[in-house]
Amino acid sequence: MPDAEDVRRIALSLPDTTEKTAWSMPTFRVAGKMFATLPEEETSLAVRCPKEERDELVLAEPGKFWIADHEAAFAWVRARLAALDGEDELRDILADSWRQAAPIRLLEEHPGLGVPQDG
Repeated sequence: MPDAEDVRRIALSLPDTTEKTAWSMPTFRVAGKMFATLPEEETSLAVRCPKEERDELVLAEPGKFWIADHEAAFAWVRARLAALDGEDELRDILADSWRQAAPIRLLEEHPGLGVPQDG
């Protein structure tokens, strides 16, 4: 089961990522733009997620994903760390959120970053 230290280690391994405390919780930023946070005593993860995909995730796996009331108007989703299927799923979630926040120059420098491998 992934924990907050796994989130921190994986997030900080992504290019140009820094950690900054905001709203009394750890936040992770790429080139200064936030892509992940560790709210709820660091037992969950909040990440960027397009609203259409977010709603599908929550409906498909409500025990794993949910939308915090104060984030409902934004393209963010929460994930319970204890419900994730291990470090690979955590890495995919973080990399996907990183790609949504990263500037074009970083996306061009790291075109395959976090893209799930087939087979």
